[in-house]
Amino acid sequence: QVRLVESGGGLVQAGGSLRLSCAASGSIFSNNAMGWYRQAPGKQRELVADISRGGSTNYADSVKGRFTISKDNGKNTVYLQMNSLKPEDTAVYYCAAGAYNRGTYYPRFWGQGTQVTVSS
Repeated sequence: QVRLVESGGGLVQAGGSLRLSCAASGSIFSNNAMGWYRQAPGKQRELVADISRGGSTNYADSVKGRFTISKDNGKNTVYLQMNSLKPEDTAVYYCAAGAYNRGTYYPRFWGQGTQVTVSS
């Protein structure tokens, strides 16, 4: 059974930090690259960051230098450390498990999402 369970969302003031966690079932975590997406109201879901099985990372331009994706293979968990948060970072954040095709990340499985709200 595929399970991706996010946690760590909440309300934070602009300039603050949050760390999201996503616990994955073992086979999903070991066999897939992991990613974080977000979807703000009225907007399309967008890729925020992804990390390969080998640990290589990619980031959306809007979060480079502020967000860090990492993972703990022993805990089957991927993290998204979010610093210097801005009101425009407000969204539901989704964990994903997927793969790369010609350098582009494609999700195959989704978590249920966690709300991040940044107040000005």
